[in-house]
Amino acid sequence: MFIDLIENITLLISLCWLHGMIMRYLDGYERLGKVCAGLLFGAVCIAGMKIPLVLTDGIIFDGRTVVLSMAAFFGGPLVGAIAGCMAGLFRLWLGGIGVIPGLLNILMPILMGLAFSYIHRRGWVPFNIGSLLVFGVVLQGLQVLNLALLPVDHFALFLKHALLPLVAVLIPATLLLGLLLRDVQLQRQAREALRQSEAYLRAITEAVPDLSLVLDEDGRYLKIKTPDNDLLFTGASELLGKRLQDVLPASQADLFHKFISRTLASDRPQTIEYGMQTQVGHRTFEARARRLDTLIQGRRAVVLMARDITDRIAYDLDRRVAAIAFESQQGMIITDAQTRIIKVNKAFSRITGYTETEVLGQPTRMLGSGHQGPEFYQELWKTLSENGFWEGEIWNRRKNNEVFPEWLTISAVRDEQGQVINYVASLTDITERKSAEQKIQHLAFYDPLTNLPNRRLLRDRLQQAMALCGRKGMYGALIFLDLDDFKNVNDLYGHQVGDELLCQVAKRLTETLREQDTVARLGGDEFVILLEGLESCAEEAGTQVEHIGIKLLQALREPYLVSGHRFNNSASLGIVMFNDAHHSVDELMQHADLSMYSSKALGKNALSFYDPQMQAVVSKRLQLEEDIRRGLAEEEFVIYLQPQAGVNGYLEGAEALVRWQHPQRGVLGPGVFIEIAERSDLIEVMDLATLRQGCELLVRWSNQPQRAALSLSVNISSRLLYRDDFIDLIKHLLDETQANPLRLKLEITESLLLTDKEKAVMRMQSLREMGIRFSIDDFGTGYSSMAYLQQLPLDQLKIDQSFVRDLPENTSGLAIVRAILAMAHSLNLEVIAEGVETLAQRDALSDSGCKHFQGYLFGKPVAVADFEIISLCSGSQH
Repeated sequence: MFIDLIENITLLISLCWLHGMIMRYLDGYERLGKVCAGLLFGAVCIAGMKIPLVLTDGIIFDGRTVVLSMAAFFGGPLVGAIAGCMAGLFRLWLGGIGVIPGLLNILMPILMGLAFSYIHRRGWVPFNIGSLLVFGVVLQGLQVLNLALLPVDHFALFLKHALLPLVAVLIPATLLLGLLLRDVQLQRQAREALRQSEAYLRAITEAVPDLSLVLDEDGRYLKIKTPDNDLLFTGASELLGKRLQDVLPASQADLFHKFISRTLASDRPQTIEYGMQTQVGHRTFEARARRLDTLIQGRRAVVLMARDITDRIAYDLDRRVAAIAFESQQGMIITDAQTRIIKVNKAFSRITGYTETEVLGQPTRMLGSGHQGPEFYQELWKTLSENGFWEGEIWNRRKNNEVFPEWLTISAVRDEQGQVINYVASLTDITERKSAEQKIQHLAFYDPLTNLPNRRLLRDRLQQAMALCGRKGMYGALIFLDLDDFKNVNDLYGHQVGDELLCQVAKRLTETLREQDTVARLGGDEFVILLEGLESCAEEAGTQVEHIGIKLLQALREPYLVSGHRFNNSASLGIVMFNDAHHSVDELMQHADLSMYSSKALGKNALSFYDPQMQAVVSKRLQLEEDIRRGLAEEEFVIYLQPQAGVNGYLEGAEALVRWQHPQRGVLGPGVFIEIAERSDLIEVMDLATLRQGCELLVRWSNQPQRAALSLSVNISSRLLYRDDFIDLIKHLLDETQANPLRLKLEITESLLLTDKEKAVMRMQSLREMGIRFSIDDFGTGYSSMAYLQQLPLDQLKIDQSFVRDLPENTSGLAIVRAILAMAHSLNLEVIAEGVETLAQRDALSDSGCKHFQGYLFGKPVAVADFEIISLCSGSQH
């Protein structure tokens, strides 16, 4: 019985081995392979059941449990199901008393094989001899249990005659078949891995654009793979089997032999770079080789892969050239599409002062100077977007905040879809070029000696001024100026001294005039002055020009010190005015020139207008100004005093008013000379003379009991108040005269405070700390702001006579007077009304609360001697 069972099992195992051999041809067809495997395993089971071990009629034993369990384990549910169905149908066909146990012994090994496969895949049980033996024992134990379903006598017969052979043969058979099928499976997996590896290698080899060679140690071509035959100097088929020295020049063959030897001697890949003549010309290759770990035809060999690097070398060369070009003298900037800087060169750092690290990732607007407005950049980007290119002059800022001009070129770099990916900009510092241009322009339009505009630039500006005056209806003026007796300087002291004198003249002219005026030098000692933006009224414009001319004459006749020599050179001025473009530039210059010669004819140091009527007015004013200057020098200006009284008519003080005791015209009031004095610097001299006379008078009164308590009001002009040395002048005057500052009152007008209120407050406060009081003259006719009344250190308000004249009939005037009085009372300020001429006016003011008066009712302005006589009877009420 043992022998029969062993023969059955041997047949089944042989058939299973044959099944494994057949299945090799179905590698790669998974579904078909499983179906065929199921059919083959089923056929093996049927073959085993055809030559079974027969215990009695209907009871057979074979190795189906071994075959089906391994079929399910290695093939899975589909293989087990097909094999089991075939074996079950055949067992049903055989029939007999053992059908039921026989069918169970078909289903049970399939389920056992699937279960064993599941727990093995989960890693719970390894697949080895031990696990197979345990599996065989359990499998055959279950088969015995299934056979217990036989009738008792048949089962007893089984136990007596078949149990031991069944267990002794089928358990080792399970181990043997499992190992056999495991080996078949591993071979199949190895074949699949090899197939995949070959597929990967083939795909990689075909995907790599490199030339692949297998060369043996003698330099024989064993295998060639090339994506392009142009990489070879001849066809691949012609090279196979030949040696290097058969097809290559000796020097090159020797080079490769040494390379092959070096590769065979090393465990690491070796590289070489070489040039070779190919079918498309000379190309450069970079090769990398490694030795094979196996012998080919009994010889060592290497695998060599060569890459055509001709284009890369050319690209590297271009890149090196581009790098050298990038590091040119021009600053270079590369940005991304959002204008963030991604690369700059050394020239950029030298020009801007920024290092590459400081600007990387920063937007290019960090270099902006602010000189160009948004419109400039909008136009720049519009041009760059449309044309892909922009160049022009632009102002940028260095790291040290210095603004400089540069010539900038920007190009847009686009990708294959036409989208901008980068901007490349080159910049050149054109500071020196601009400076040179400015120097050239300066030479073309400016006098090289004095740096003043020359005749060409003057004519251009005069043309523009004439057009502008015509549009705006304003006047302009052209002044020709010629130095008097300048020729003598050149003749006696030389042209170098004369040139230095001309430079000083140019400087004085520039400092005297406004910034908007043009001073030009025509040549020699001839200068031309262009005045623009004068008044629209001819007479007022003429007055402006007159005063400018007088200032020029005064400035130019101040002494000059040149090379240790002192000169007094006056000038002659010729003036022509214009307010339209009806005259040509040449005509205006001719008229001004003629006027200048008229000034020369008048005796030099004079000015002449081309307009005869204007000339008469100007001459009269000039004469009056000179007369005032003479009168001040000879102390012809004296003070007259107008009484100031209290509410009961008692004399409290006086206002000092300037009068001119002219030697020919008699006593002249301020209407004759004040305007001329205020338009020149004479008003300061006049104010100081008045203050000195007033202080001297206060000193004299201080020794006269009947006048010691009187105060004296003196008017001062804005010119004097805003002089830098005003405080020092007043202190010096008080120290020199020893006048009591408590008796001195300075009267200022409201309009005077508008020039520089803060400076006025500071100076008034300084004088007030000395005891000097301040009064606002003509209050109510000017600015009249409560704000400045709170800020200014005032003591008194003087109600203007225009509000007093029509009292008490003018109710509006009376309301204004009462408002001023109420406001002054709230600010703790004294109020005096001027222009009081009638008792009715005095009473109306008194009834409103005014306690101090000045006007003809109390006395007209009189000489000091007459005022002192009046003061003797000041105790009587007017």
